[in-house]
Amino acid sequence: MNKKLNFTQEQVTKILENIAEEKDGYNKVMQIAMEALMRAEREEFNNENRDVSNGYRPRRFFGKGKELVLSVPRSRHHKFYPILLSVLKEEDREAKELAFYLYGAGLTTGQVGELFDKIYGKHYSTSQISRMFDFAREEVQAWLERPLLSYYPIIYIDAVFISVRRGDSVIKEAFYTILGVRPDRTREVLSVVNKPGESARGWNSVFKKLRERGVQEIGLVISDALNGIEDAVAGVFSCSHQFCTVHLERNVLKEIRKKDKSEISEELQEVFNPNNPSDTVETAWNRWKVFIEKHQNKYPALKKMLTERYRLYFTYFKYDYRIRSMLYTTNWIERLNRDYRRVTRMRGALPNVDAVLLLLGHVAMYKKAYLRKIPKLNYEKSFRWED
Repeated sequence: MNKKLNFTQEQVTKILENIAEEKDGYNKVMQIAMEALMRAEREEFNNENRDVSNGYRPRRFFGKGKELVLSVPRSRHHKFYPILLSVLKEEDREAKELAFYLYGAGLTTGQVGELFDKIYGKHYSTSQISRMFDFAREEVQAWLERPLLSYYPIIYIDAVFISVRRGDSVIKEAFYTILGVRPDRTREVLSVVNKPGESARGWNSVFKKLRERGVQEIGLVISDALNGIEDAVAGVFSCSHQFCTVHLERNVLKEIRKKDKSEISEELQEVFNPNNPSDTVETAWNRWKVFIEKHQNKYPALKKMLTERYRLYFTYFKYDYRIRSMLYTTNWIERLNRDYRRVTRMRGALPNVDAVLLLLGHVAMYKKAYLRKIPKLNYEKSFRWED
């Protein structure tokens, strides 16, 4: 038979004070108080539901500077769930979010474990820390599969290569990213997809997936000049296409002797100058032709750069001169790629593709800069802006 002990409030306070003065006493007091509250709640629950007690189950939570292991009461016939657990879950999630924030900022799972050892006084293995990220994996996966808008005025595409372990081997694999400008002139990453390498066929499948997720129309695609990329896009969306002029300038300068590079660079700046309001695609293309014809005898490799495909480097001249500087390079997505590399480079080879997608998705989801409206874009009236 259980006997209730009758202590005065002063006696209870003194007992708790004595416990609190012991090593790890504060958390012991927390544990005693929480377990007592849950047992009292179960007793009331059993009376209301004509149920009986059925032992306890252990649950781990993060307390104030320590990990708490609580004995959570169970009932036999009904699913008793203490109200206090909901409160504790919030603190538990905050601790897990902190762990993942540190991981996403560049720390390894081992380093996060060492830091949590100092904070919570318990060693966490790399596998334990990794399991703490389950909530983040679900969140990132849901975000990567979310429905998209039906219309994006502009999208930027590129692939970044990251070392991934598969079995006993490590190889750099491609992670395709699509960055979209929304009609409200904010930005969002639409997709992050893994493929073994980068190819037009791979991009075609990525664009098909965009359509499945709700995208019906795109105004302009900006990319590098990967072989066949324009056909891969056109096979899914009817839109304009711009190749990155910075990549073209680099390709030209690779063919040029060192002593001529400075002069050629200045000429290229004039060819691609986006700021002349009277320029058109044709006037810019004619400047390019003059440039190639001037230097092709000395540098015959430049002759191949006069094919019709090279016109796609000049699409940006179709648009308002005040926004051309935002359209003629893939700089915006290159900046995102640098953020990707920052959080992956110190880890060496990541253990699997899911680990890479978790990190890249986390970076892409929380880019605060993407929440700001881009000025001047609405000068271009061929895009449908919301303001």
